[in-house]
Amino acid sequence: MKINKGKTSILLAGTVLTAMGLHAGAFRANAPVALSDSLKAQPSEQVSPRSVVDEVIWVVGDEPILKSEVEIMKLQGEAEGMKWNGDPECILPEQIAVQKLFLHQAALDSVEVTEAEINQGVDQQINYWISMPQIGSKERLEEYQRKSMAQIRQDLHDDYKNRQLVQKMQEKLVGDVKVSPAEVRAYFRNLPADSIPLIPTTVEVEILTQTPKIEQEEINRIKNQLRDYTDRVNKGETSFATLARLYSEDPGSARQGGELGYMGRGMLDPTFAAAAFNLTDPQKVSKVVESEFGYHIIQLVDRRGDKVNCRHILLKPNVSAASVNAAKMRLDSIANDIKAGKFTFENATAYISDDKDTKNNHGLMVNSSESARTSRFKMKDLPTEVARVIDTMKVDEVSAPFQMINAKGKTVCAIVKLKSRVPEHRATITEDFQAMKDIVTVRRRQQIIHDWVVKKVKDIYVRINPRYQNCKFQYEGWVR
Repeated sequence: MKINKGKTSILLAGTVLTAMGLHAGAFRANAPVALSDSLKAQPSEQVSPRSVVDEVIWVVGDEPILKSEVEIMKLQGEAEGMKWNGDPECILPEQIAVQKLFLHQAALDSVEVTEAEINQGVDQQINYWISMPQIGSKERLEEYQRKSMAQIRQDLHDDYKNRQLVQKMQEKLVGDVKVSPAEVRAYFRNLPADSIPLIPTTVEVEILTQTPKIEQEEINRIKNQLRDYTDRVNKGETSFATLARLYSEDPGSARQGGELGYMGRGMLDPTFAAAAFNLTDPQKVSKVVESEFGYHIIQLVDRRGDKVNCRHILLKPNVSAASVNAAKMRLDSIANDIKAGKFTFENATAYISDDKDTKNNHGLMVNSSESARTSRFKMKDLPTEVARVIDTMKVDEVSAPFQMINAKGKTVCAIVKLKSRVPEHRATITEDFQAMKDIVTVRRRQQIIHDWVVKKVKDIYVRINPRYQNCKFQYEGWVR
C-alpha cells in the first residue's frame, strides 16, 4: 500500500491504515478496527512521524488498544498519585486488554447496565468531585477539567457503563463462590504472625438529616418549565426527544433523547414508576411527576409484558443558601438539646430525621459495601463528608451540622454521632471472623478470575506490537 502525501496515518502493530482528511479525534479509543492481510505494510515503506496521529499497540479480538488510551490512563494515574508495581507501559495496556475481554463476554452473555444505574453513578462521581475542598462548585469543576458539565457527564457515562459491565461480568463468574469456616481456619492457622492481616480502623455512625426546604417559587418555576415543554410537544413545535437532549438534567438518558430502555417497576422510583406504567398512549405526555431525584414529565415509548420503555425530562430545583442555613440552624438546636440531655440522638432520629434508610434504625448507618450487611464502616467506605467529620470525633460525641450530597444526588444537612470506634489491629479468628472469611473469599474469587482470563486469552485473537513482548504481564498467554 502506497503512502501518499496529504494523508493521515495510524500505525497498527506492524500495520498502517490511511485516512484522507481525518484527524486524531476522528478515531474513538473503543471503535472496532477490522484487520485484513490486504492492510499489511511493505517493509520498504516509510511513515513520517509527523503524519502519525495515533498507534494501535495491541489488538484483542477485533478491538484495538490505542497508544493514546494508555497515555491518558497514565496521566490520570499520575494526577491521582498512583504508583504502579512495575512498568506502567506494560501494566496499563494489559489492564485495558483484560477489560475488553470482560466487555466482550458481557456482550455475549447479554449482561446489561440500566441508564438509571449509570446516571446515579455519574451523579455520585460529580458530587464527590464538587465536595472536594479544591473544587467546591460546578463552575470550579468545569474550570478544573476544562470542559462543560455536559462534556464531563458524557465522558463519565461510557466509562462508568463499561466499569459496571466488567463488574457485573466478574460477579457472574464468582457470584456462587463460598468458603466454609473450616477453610477460613485452615488458611490462617499456619500464617506467620507478621502475615496476619491488619484490620483497619472501623466505626459505627448514627446520622440525623434534614432536607433544606425548596421555596415554592422555585418549585413553580420548575413545574411551569416542564408544562411549557409539554405544550410545545402537544402543539407539534418540537419532539419530546429533542427537548430531553437539550434540557433534561438526567445526563445519561438525555443523550438518548430521554429514553431509559425497558425497565420493571422495581428498577424505578415508585412515584415515577406509577406514572410511567399508567401511560397507554405514546402521543401523550404525563403530568408533572415528583420523585426523589426531582421533577419529571414522561412519554411512553413501548411496553413489553411487565417492563416499560419511556422517555423523560428531569429538572432539579435549586436549593437556596437561606434554606441550607435554616436547616443547619434547626439541626444545631437539636444537637444542643441532645447534649443537654433533653432527649437522645436515637430518639431524635425516629421523629425528626428525613433519612428513610436510617430513621427506623435509631439513625444507625448500614454498610452494604461489605459481603454481609453490617453497621461497621472502614473510613473509606463512609460518604466523604461524613468521614471528614467523624475523623476527629470522640465516641458518643455529636457533631456540628454540615452539608452533604446524599445517595439520590440531593443536598441535605446532617449531624452525626460516633457510636463506636475500633482501632486498627491484627485480625483474630474470634473477633474478626467475618473479615477473615472475606479475605479467603476474595483470594478464591481472584484465582477464579485469573484462571478465566488465562483461558480466555488462549481462545481469542491477540496481536501485540513487538516492543511490548518482553513485558512481565500478570496473565500468561498474551505473547505467542
